[in-house]
Amino acid sequence: MRRGALALFALALALFGLAAGRDAFDAWVDATVLPPLVAAQSPEVLDRDGRLLRAYTVADGRWRMGVSLDAIDPGYVDMLVRYEDKRFWQHDGVDWRAMGRAAVQAVRSGGVVSGGSTLTMQVARVLEDSGTGRWAGKLRQIRVALALERRLSKERILELYLERAPFGGNLEGVRAASLAWFGKPPSRLTPAEAALLVAIPQAPEARRPDRHPDAAHAARDRVLARMARDGVLDAEEAQAALTEPVPAARLPFPMLAAHLADRARAETPLAPVISLTLDAVLQARLERLAAGAVRDGSERLQVAILVADHQTGEILASVGSSRFTDDARRGFLDMTEARRSPGSTLKPLIYGLGFDRGLLHPETLIADRPTDFGGWRPRNFDGMFRGEVRVRQALQMSLNIPAVKVLDALGPAHLMAGLRTAGASPELPQGSAGTPGLAIALGGVGLSLRDVTAVYAAIANGGESVDLRALPEPTPDFAPRRVLGEVAAWEVADILRDTPRPWGVRGEGIAFKTGTSYGHRDAWAMGFDGRHVVGVWMGRADGTPVPGAFGADLAAPILFAAFERLGPVTPLPPPPPATLIVGNEALPAPLRRFRGDEVPDAGGPALAFPPDGATVEGEALTARVTDGTPPFTWLANGRPVATSRQRELPFEELGPGFSRITVIDAEGRSASAGFELRAPG
Repeated sequence: MRRGALALFALALALFGLAAGRDAFDAWVDATVLPPLVAAQSPEVLDRDGRLLRAYTVADGRWRMGVSLDAIDPGYVDMLVRYEDKRFWQHDGVDWRAMGRAAVQAVRSGGVVSGGSTLTMQVARVLEDSGTGRWAGKLRQIRVALALERRLSKERILELYLERAPFGGNLEGVRAASLAWFGKPPSRLTPAEAALLVAIPQAPEARRPDRHPDAAHAARDRVLARMARDGVLDAEEAQAALTEPVPAARLPFPMLAAHLADRARAETPLAPVISLTLDAVLQARLERLAAGAVRDGSERLQVAILVADHQTGEILASVGSSRFTDDARRGFLDMTEARRSPGSTLKPLIYGLGFDRGLLHPETLIADRPTDFGGWRPRNFDGMFRGEVRVRQALQMSLNIPAVKVLDALGPAHLMAGLRTAGASPELPQGSAGTPGLAIALGGVGLSLRDVTAVYAAIANGGESVDLRALPEPTPDFAPRRVLGEVAAWEVADILRDTPRPWGVRGEGIAFKTGTSYGHRDAWAMGFDGRHVVGVWMGRADGTPVPGAFGADLAAPILFAAFERLGPVTPLPPPPPATLIVGNEALPAPLRRFRGDEVPDAGGPALAFPPDGATVEGEALTARVTDGTPPFTWLANGRPVATSRQRELPFEELGPGFSRITVIDAEGRSASAGFELRAPG
């Protein structure tokens, strides 16, 4: 009985000791002060679907990118757990069985054969940046690992490993590694890629594929062999994976929409993730288009492209230059924001405002003849004049005199107000004293590509201003404003839709306008269909001329190429019910001829073509007379040519150079015009 009592007492003491030891152990683990679990992560700029546009290193120059388990290829996760810590989902942070085996192997062999570290212990080591091999360090890792398991879920611990594991150089985490070594996110890895990412963290510098390809290849193949042995991969998968090459160099991180990403980050510097309205696929396509557009041009030629959905205002692509890192072309400058002369791109707004004011109609006749505007005598780009034309033709041919006449009737301040209502910020040249002049009709005002795109977006949007933005949330305090009436906006779009295309381009259903600034410094092309608006600028970032550059030649082909990359053209809307669609003869009398043009007095004849002082391209011309009483006697350079009751007469033998045509009606009244006939080309 005495021996039994002693045995029971000894057992009780042992159990008490075990319980006390367990309690002390639990208290020791619970008292663990964990290292910070959150580290600075690379700021990211994402597109509308969460795809990476651009990322930035953290303060110490490392790529450390956030990740979640649902964004990782499941095959990689299975391979990682099986290779590194097969009892990860069951142990409490320390695999005592594996650690015991490692200790026995170390004693028998006199060195470390297997580490016995769990994934949780590896997380502990990375969090504290502690080394391996010393018992004090190993004990600390055990304590932190046990504490982590008590305070975090297994999934969160695994995510910490995936975020912080070293992958060579300044790469931390599987997402940064996958982008650097394979150029893609870790959501779709091949077995060979997954095996390499399992192998690198065991010796991140010694297995860097760019510096030690043989070691990386061998380590990857060992992982694949183990996976085949353990049944994670079948023999055929493993054999195929063994034939894949190991990457020989790091790939650059995505840097799409670099200018816009930089600007967005500067506006919200503390945001870890910034989402934009851009489409990464479209952005990449247009950046390739931009690079190709300048490849064979002047060494300083530059291009910018802006694409937006004019129904929502969301910017879908923003290309600030042909290449962000091209210093010779000043690629670091965002030319979507640079203020330049818009050339003739404001003419559609001028005519639209004229339509709204009741000054004219697309079928109104307007004279393209030499005109003096207070001492300023603008000319067309080709130096020629077309006489009396319809407004529709004047806009499609981008004639200067008619546009200036309409602006003169409107008042330049009215155009400036229209620009601001559309969301643009026009800037007058120095020395203008803040007062706009008629020269703004032909580009005498500073506007950015974004500004001009906002104007065309408003025209495309039925005349209502658009909240043009790159952020998903609507701009605070934005309220749509009426820039043009619905009918006027449709009439402008209808005219631009039928503008002759550049040679070799179809582009059916797209309304567009080109422009060239004074001195050939800026070439523009602006266009829209029923859904998208596209703006293209080309020139030199330093503002110097590009000899021979015209919007129709340089920028327009890029515009239509951009629309091709957008997909099928969305049709323009039908005319509003109030639209007056008739020919000139059916217009109300005040709209048949622009009221700013001079009307011949006393009923005498007037030469509608050629205009006096004009330059006419061609080898012959047909003169046209209005008013007067037939029959008409025609003279060329003082020599009688014909007498006819017809109001038109061809002159086929004038020859190049200066000539004068005179017409005399039956009442003896005459009209005359001097002009230059210039051979084509």
